Amino acid sequence: MKTYDWIVVGAGITGAALAYELAKTGFSVLLLEQQTTPQNATRYSYGGISYWAATTPITRQLYQESIARHRILSQELDADTQFHELDLLLTIATNANPEATARSYAQVAIPPRLLSIQEACELEPLLNKDAISGGLTVKHGHIHPEKTAQAYIQAMLRLGGEMEISQVLGFLTTNTGKFTGVKTTTGIFHSANIAICAGGISRKLLKSSGISIKLYFSHAEIMEIPPIELRLNTLVMPANVQRFQLDTESTQVDELWDEVGNEILPPILDAGAVQFLDGSLRLGQISRVLTDPHAQVNSEASEKWLRTSITQILPALGNLPGIWHHCLVAFSKDKLPLIGAIPEFEGIHIFSGFSSPLVLVLPLAERFAKFVSGQEDDIISQLSPTRWN
Repeated sequence: MKTYDWIVVGAGITGAALAYELAKTGFSVLLLEQQTTPQNATRYSYGGISYWAATTPITRQLYQESIARHRILSQELDADTQFHELDLLLTIATNANPEATARSYAQVAIPPRLLSIQEACELEPLLNKDAISGGLTVKHGHIHPEKTAQAYIQAMLRLGGEMEISQVLGFLTTNTGKFTGVKTTTGIFHSANIAICAGGISRKLLKSSGISIKLYFSHAEIMEIPPIELRLNTLVMPANVQRFQLDTESTQVDELWDEVGNEILPPILDAGAVQFLDGSLRLGQISRVLTDPHAQVNSEASEKWLRTSITQILPALGNLPGIWHHCLVAFSKDKLPLIGAIPEFEGIHIFSGFSSPLVLVLPLAERFAKFVSGQEDDIISQLSPTRWN
């Protein structure tokens, strides 16, 4: 039976990019995905690339590498990722001070420019001027996430990689504990190495084999609106994004995550909207910290809450016909991903926990593939899952 150099579990943007980079480096690769049409975070992403938002030496370097790569990725993969740049409009709530909000962004690589209410509405005519005290704007990258993931997969296949639609049920190990493959719904596959890129279900998948890892997930909810003629000029997001604070606070007690059924914190809603090149829209986002990856939420109540909040900011969009969707979003304690070999378990690696995947996955997938082929990389070393041990 064939033994691959790498099995990559999960074909969202993370797994697709990693499988491609490993194949490009010369490894034999099998990419596993449990769904023919994945319903993952890539599928329901806004598609934004916040290359301006770096705040540390590591993120400044990676974000610069990322935007340079995005600009040539369509050519490299021979497929249109729909990359373009647009104006990001960060709305400032009526009860917030615009100058103080602008100062909170002073440390980022490219600080957004402060706008008056009038200037914000000129930039985005669909805005409700009575719902804001001002805005911030900066150029922002944008892609079609699904098309980009598919472009990576097709390029990986052209390089000789393989893909199987199959759900992972467990792992193969030797008597010494080395991981040597996976058991799936369609068969058994052998490999020298396994990379877990399964996003929000990565923690549960590893836990089933006795591996504890400090990786977490939120339940994200959005509305998807079919193509419309009405045009949204900008990508709209709140200047004070609550999601990152929610992520940080929810990781304080790791043990809570091993108890299915916990709601660690109340849900939050960051009202935003983006329009894709085909005219379709994504409106969101509700985030819930529920420790059960299969937890059920009240979709009707969620949709009402989401639509009400969007209507306050963008009245023309809140009641458009559309479909509510839900997915899991992986994250770590420090907003940086977990990348590298899992200690004490030979042959299995983690490549997950990207709070900002579309800006970080591209450079880190390339760096990781080179790292495992023998090249030293200080950044990959700093992202090891051992950094909290």
